[in-house]
Amino acid sequence: MDEKEELHLTSQELQVLSELDSRQFGFLKLHGSEHGRTRALVLKAVKYLEGMLVQVKEEERACSPGARRDICIDPKTYCKLGHFHLLLEDYAKAMSAYQKFYALEQDNWKDPLFLYGLGLCYYHYNAFDWATKALQMALYVSPGFSRAADAHLRLALMFKARRHWGAAAVHFRRARLAPHQDATFTRLELSFHAAHLLEARGLRKAARDAYERLLKEPQLSSMLKADVCRQLGWLYHRCATLGEPAGRARAAVWCLQRAVVAEPESGAGLYLLGRCFAAQGKVHDAFIAYRNSVEKSEGNADTWCSIGVLYQQQNQPMDALQAYICAVQLDKGHSAAWTNLGSLYESCSMARDAFACYNNGGARATLANAPLRQRLAFLRAHLAHAPMPSVTGKRRPLPSIEEAWNLPISAEMSSRAPKAAPPPYPGAGGAGSAGAATIKREEPTPLTQQQLQTLQYLQRNSHNLSPQQQALMQQLLSQYRLSQAARVAKSEGNTSGDSAESLAEDLLKKFSDTQTDIKKEPIMKSPQKCSNEVVLGGRQPVVKLEPLKTDPLKPVAFHIGMTAKQILDACKEHAGPPSSWSVLGDARGPPEPPGVPPPRLSAEQLAPSAPFVYVESKRDAFSPQLQDFCLKHPIAVVRGLTAALKLDLGLFSTKTLVEAWPDHAVEVRTQLMQSADENWDASGRRRVWACASHRSHTTVRKYAQYQAGSFQESLREERERGAGPPPPGALSDSDGRESGSGPAKRRKSARMLRFGTNVDLSDERKWKPQLAELQKLPAFARVASAANMLSHVGHVILGMNTVQLYMKVPGSRTPGHQENNNFCSININIGPGDCEWFGVPDAYWGGVRELCDRHGLSYLHGSWWPDPEELRAHGVPVYRFTQRPGDLVWVNAGCVHWVQATGWCNNIAWNVGPLTARQYSLALERYEWNKVQNFKSIVPMVHLTWNLARNIRVSDPALHRAMRTCLLQTLRAAAGTLAAVRARGVPVRFHGRARGEASHYCGACEREVWHALLVREHERRHVVHCLACARRASPALQGFLCLEEHHVEELAQVLDAFALHRPAPPPHAAHAVPAPHSAHAPPALPATPTPD
Repeated sequence: MDEKEELHLTSQELQVLSELDSRQFGFLKLHGSEHGRTRALVLKAVKYLEGMLVQVKEEERACSPGARRDICIDPKTYCKLGHFHLLLEDYAKAMSAYQKFYALEQDNWKDPLFLYGLGLCYYHYNAFDWATKALQMALYVSPGFSRAADAHLRLALMFKARRHWGAAAVHFRRARLAPHQDATFTRLELSFHAAHLLEARGLRKAARDAYERLLKEPQLSSMLKADVCRQLGWLYHRCATLGEPAGRARAAVWCLQRAVVAEPESGAGLYLLGRCFAAQGKVHDAFIAYRNSVEKSEGNADTWCSIGVLYQQQNQPMDALQAYICAVQLDKGHSAAWTNLGSLYESCSMARDAFACYNNGGARATLANAPLRQRLAFLRAHLAHAPMPSVTGKRRPLPSIEEAWNLPISAEMSSRAPKAAPPPYPGAGGAGSAGAATIKREEPTPLTQQQLQTLQYLQRNSHNLSPQQQALMQQLLSQYRLSQAARVAKSEGNTSGDSAESLAEDLLKKFSDTQTDIKKEPIMKSPQKCSNEVVLGGRQPVVKLEPLKTDPLKPVAFHIGMTAKQILDACKEHAGPPSSWSVLGDARGPPEPPGVPPPRLSAEQLAPSAPFVYVESKRDAFSPQLQDFCLKHPIAVVRGLTAALKLDLGLFSTKTLVEAWPDHAVEVRTQLMQSADENWDASGRRRVWACASHRSHTTVRKYAQYQAGSFQESLREERERGAGPPPPGALSDSDGRESGSGPAKRRKSARMLRFGTNVDLSDERKWKPQLAELQKLPAFARVASAANMLSHVGHVILGMNTVQLYMKVPGSRTPGHQENNNFCSININIGPGDCEWFGVPDAYWGGVRELCDRHGLSYLHGSWWPDPEELRAHGVPVYRFTQRPGDLVWVNAGCVHWVQATGWCNNIAWNVGPLTARQYSLALERYEWNKVQNFKSIVPMVHLTWNLARNIRVSDPALHRAMRTCLLQTLRAAAGTLAAVRARGVPVRFHGRARGEASHYCGACEREVWHALLVREHERRHVVHCLACARRASPALQGFLCLEEHHVEELAQVLDAFALHRPAPPPHAAHAVPAPHSAHAPPALPATPTPD
């Protein structure tokens, strides 16, 4: 067809094109014969659209500047073109089209189909950071996205690959909750990935149990069964905690033999079986397994490396050399083979060749292997003074590496050596010098035509199959997936790389990334014809490619000046899509981490002095200037406040706690004792950010004994050194100050400590004297106060609007974090020892997050201890100061901070929310960003906002505007939800709210659910769902019941009554004052705030 020729499409073809987008990826296989007509239609549309784009570019070049152009391309055309290329698996063109749409469309973030397609392209190219961002944004914009299961699975696997275990577990759980028909993977495949996550996290026994449960599943396909058996067998082989060695060896061999039986054409199980036999000293059996693996087209670098190890152990150096050469020729970056080859040359006194092989192993292998570094240093020194080798010298026992590389190998090896290496599978190191050898798989055989026809017939009749037929369908489907994946990988020239994927990651590639599923996507029939067209200038529309618009009505422009009646009336017509219900407002995009703000700071500015204020009297403590000082700085130390107010800090001492409630629960974190400005890995060789700790539980009495025993032990050590006892706040040398003395000394002196954290003091019946003592504090710093936002929540949020206590020994660490929802916090050191604090201003938190990503750590889910010098080199300023006994540390909204005890002490802490526009806006932005990151916000900001609107008067225009926007958007969302459930015939009942009832969160996505609670009618224990998750579970909401928390009339009254208060401002008045009290000295509320 000529590029200028008019494109003629029937109405049916236009309908098909309009329904094709990124959601069909993984369901619609355009390269298969089954969809040949659809592929031809898509190619036809792509050719026409690309021709039109070329024509537009030509006309633009021909037009004079300022002249009217005849053709104007809608940016959505590029998005649709990207969808077509994605379905055709032309990822480069799909990425180009998506990027063009991204550049032209300002509101591109509102289109979940674009975001999902873009995320798939990034995922294909292993650009995990960008893929994560795109897929998270798609789920944020459209919580009920029909492909949420696939998005969550890809996110889980990317987080697992980056060792973000917590985030990976969250996404695996959410992928499991999605309806099965909306996913390109089976639930058993998902369970296998989840079990591998347990293994990767080091939870070996839990992983073993999960693998064994999978093997009991009757619907397990042979392909997946082989994968499970391989992982389980290898787990038994390398994990000493799973039993005594002989039993583990038998279990490993048994599992791997089952894997070979389940997948007889695969050599991966045979290779691992050979590794197990070699470790047991069964050399003959190991050789047979390796040879059989090679015969199954599994002659990869790992297999040849392991064969070389066996030859070397049997004192057959020439055969070992040839096997190692096979390995490194297949994978030139195979560090284990190069290292073993160097060891072979060194054993034959060929130092120059050994040095060359060790160097070829790469810097990564050298860095992780101290003996290898020592050998390299020795050989380098030896060769520097050694004479050059003589050509006429004595005969060498082995050919040099240059000669060996070009020598023909034996006929037996050459007949078995492959011509190309299959995709890599990394495995955990095993025993012996082949410890870095890894797992690989074969190229599966494709289905025959008869098998394809059988598979298609079984899929068409999937609802009426017997168990045997279902098992056959799963077996054929898995074989089809893997054979197609191998074909695509081969055609694209995939080769092994330094950062190979694990077995579970490679399975994901086979199941989804190469789009091997041949499920049929159910097409939603519409009674209307396509009305949204790609309009090219003033010409007649050519192709109708966009999906149908479900509502032809013009969207209503919502604004904060609307009354409640106007909002509800507008929602009856059209409340807008859920993507427009953000509490930040319809016009604002989702929040993103800020970059390091310019300009570059000087060395003095990067290490600022901590703001200190000294309080000498009660009058100073209650002066407005003290609150103003705290609110003006990211972090501040208030010294002398507890003495001026005569607070009895002894009420919080360990002695008093033991006397009062000795059996009260204490959470314990077991940590490595280190210097405050350093953080080393477990080996003591490398400085890292990852801050490891292990959680357990004890009682106040038992921890007090440990705390006292730790102090006595330190005194004894000091006496043995001939020195006096250290002051209470001092950190002795034995407490970790010697960490700078080298790795060997660090490992020798490394000690573990126990940090008692999160001791809950919320119960007034137990801790009445302690809580009453804190009422002496000024109003802005009290646990409960009318001027504290968190006192208006109406229910307890442990550790935020209640007091928590921390019991510390020297070295106890609270890793880096921002407070929940960016609220301010108060921390008082009870003593007798000191604490060392680090803080980063809120404006630079994006820079801290960038460095967390660089270190492979999750900013929200991970545990990290930053390096202050690395932060400053990145342009991020760091406060550092000491908190003495009695000092109050004020942490302002959004400040990143981390703390380490330098002595034996207790601390008490809680959160506060000043009634300021900055605090409210930062809390609301973090509430939305947590949604993007799939992180639960423990402060229910919607519920809190409505309570604030009931309880306070606001005179700050910025705070009023932010709150009014949230009220508008949430009332709109509530009305839209109720309209959606009523349209589906779901019964709506009034539920109300009990006194002190906690806010509700969705049991699936953990987002706050306000006003309209969706629960299953016949559940014994009701689990609340949001609208999106309820519709994912049942599109028609069958079996659901909607519970209303409030009367709509009451909400309307609250919104209409919330107006900007304009009093004559007295001196030092706060912008937001509790109604009806004065702003000068807002009275305290009772310790448990009165709920609404």
